[in-house]
Amino acid sequence: MKQWHISYLTGESAASVISSWEKLGDQLFQYIADPAVWTGFILILVKVTFILLGARIIIKLANKALEHVMVERERNPLNLDRRRTKTIGKLLGNITSYVVNFIMILMVLNQFGIRLEPLLAGAGVVGLAIGFGAQSLVKDVITGFFIIFEDQFAVGDVIQTGTYKGTVEEIGLRITRVRSWTGEVHIIPNGTITQVTNFSVNNSIAVVDVSIPADMNIDNAMQVLKDTVMKNYENNVNMVKEPEVLGVQTLSASEIIIRTTVECKPNSQLQISRELNAEVKKALDKYRLEVASSRGE
Repeated sequence: MKQWHISYLTGESAASVISSWEKLGDQLFQYIADPAVWTGFILILVKVTFILLGARIIIKLANKALEHVMVERERNPLNLDRRRTKTIGKLLGNITSYVVNFIMILMVLNQFGIRLEPLLAGAGVVGLAIGFGAQSLVKDVITGFFIIFEDQFAVGDVIQTGTYKGTVEEIGLRITRVRSWTGEVHIIPNGTITQVTNFSVNNSIAVVDVSIPADMNIDNAMQVLKDTVMKNYENNVNMVKEPEVLGVQTLSASEIIIRTTVECKPNSQLQISRELNAEVKKALDKYRLEVASSRGE
């Protein structure tokens, strides 16, 4: 009798479970088959799609507007600092993108019935906790603000900070992107930037040291050097002042080194040095041939 009673209860429990699953399946089928459910779901998808497209359009229009404002400001004859204009334009574009994307996420969550008040309150508490823990992030943001506010460097400048040297591609509130002349992109947290050398603010000096044999007539060599650099100065827009042949820099038994300097536009000294070296080499070779020819006669 006892065994039969247990078997009866087991069968009754199994039937109850099967019945519950059948009811759940019927309810799920009725829910899926309900046109109102699909209508609401499609409506939510349409709204979310419009929100996403609207956000992208707003970001595009904002970037275009900022670009237009920056171009107009650069064309202003009273504007003297185009570097800062370009940097601020990129920063405002990043801030606009962050704000629009944040609002877009809140609107999408609202379409799925998620209440924003508790979410924002919780985000505030979490943000406060993260603020205490992420001190390096706060330091990056504060340093980035002062880099832009004090105009330490701008987009397009050639700088060196620590072991990194290159052209600034982007300045954000958290990181700075620097591209080296060999193509590597260095992403540097602003908080680690403690010392910066900016090569793009003031004019640079190109130094050209020319080595001639000790037995060469020094007056004639210096005259050839002067004529060559002055000819190059007339055709080179990067030189801002006339070159100066300073004279003998070092003297030894086998050679004499004559130094020439020229003030040029920011960060163009290496290019000008290479050009002057090539032109001086050609001029000295021509002078040697003329001297050798005259001696042969």
